[in-house]
Parts: sequence; structure tokens; C-alpha cells
Amino acid sequence: MPALLAALTIALEIAYPLTAGTARDRLTVVTVLVFLAASVVHAVQAQGPYWAARFLVVVVPVSLAVEALGVRTGFPFGDYGYDGGLGPSAFQVPLVVPLAWAMFAYPALVVGQLLGRPWLAGTVGLAAWDLFLDPQMVAAHHWHFAGGSVPVSNYLGWLLTAGALMAVLSRLSWRPPLTAVPVALFLWTWLGSTLANAAFFGRPGTAAAGFVGMGLVGVPLVRRLCA
Repeated sequence: MPALLAALTIALEIAYPLTAGTARDRLTVVTVLVFLAASVVHAVQAQGPYWAARFLVVVVPVSLAVEALGVRTGFPFGDYGYDGGLGPSAFQVPLVVPLAWAMFAYPALVVGQLLGRPWLAGTVGLAAWDLFLDPQMVAAHHWHFAGGSVPVSNYLGWLLTAGALMAVLSRLSWRPPLTAVPVALFLWTWLGSTLANAAFFGRPGTAAAGFVGMGLVGVPLVRRLCA
């Protein structure tokens, strides 16, 4: 089941550049839900339902709280706000947003565990994903920053939040799982997002920044897999 959900996630993300308007907005939400399902089902099978529940209890409320703080105060991401198109909200934050944090926090954590650096690699992997995410979502008019462009403070905020989440998640009991699904999702996000930004979205700078940023974890991961 996790492999099927992962394959569906990849198919949905391939379809993203081929859609527009309301269809793309809906596809964005569906993709997050399917990706999250792949992560959670794998976590249940690999670590058990209690572990998966604790994972969600850590990531979803914390990320929602940080996002709610952010839209009200500008800390830690900068002066930003959500513009709609992502479904129902709570505290001015679309509910799909903390689910997106959870969907990718799990592959980042698994990769960190595989590399023997769950906090460091997990933090970098999760935070670097935003080098792709924020430019894409701003261009899609799902949220905006004061001044128009994504500020450096946003990426520092992601690094801070990812580090806090991984500090807790890396302390959860862990038994070595079969890693094919989360590793595949991590690598696909890294390389697929690079290709999409370079070839379809006309954002070579974003492609380069995301490739290098996620590559800080992706390259050691590929070396580990090929060893």
C-alpha cells in the first residue's frame, strides 16, 4: 500500500505542470493528502501505529502553531499571509499546510536515520525542501510575502522550525524500517522539483538553489545507497 500511494503521489506531481487554475489548486491539496497517506501508512507498517500517532501529534499541532504565529507576527518566516485556494483554514492557516509539513517530515527523518544523522540530515532535508516549495506556492498565489519575493528570513524560519521538529522526532524510539518508499519520495521530491522548476516553470534559480540545498542530504544518500 505505501508503494502504491507513493506511485500515485509521483503521478499527481507529474500532472501538476499540465493543469491550471482551480484544477491545479485542487490537485495541490489532493497531492498533499496522498503524499501524507504514503508517509503515514509506511510509518504505521514500519514503526507501529503508536509511533505514527506520536509523529503526527508532534508535527501537525506544532507546525500549525508556528504558521499561526507567523501570519500574525511575522516571526519566524517574515511578513506573509495566505491568499486562498488551499481549502479550509484554522487560525488563518490552511489546514493542508501542517499536513504538508508532516508529509515531508517523515521522509526527511527516515533519510536522516539512514544516514546516521537523524537530527542534522532530517533538519537540512526538511528545510531545504522549502527552497522549492515557497517560490512555487507564491507563484501559484496561495500565499504572499510583503515586498513580493520570498525573504531570507523565511528560509531561516524553516530551518529553525525543522530543527525543533527533528529534535523531538529523532528522540522517538526507532526500529530500522524498510526504507524504499520514503527514500524514493525524498529523491523524487529533490530531483523532480529540480526538473520541474528548470524545464516547466522557468525558474532556473529556484531549480539550482533547491538542487544544491536538498543535495546536501541527497548526495550522501545516493552515495549510501550505492555503497
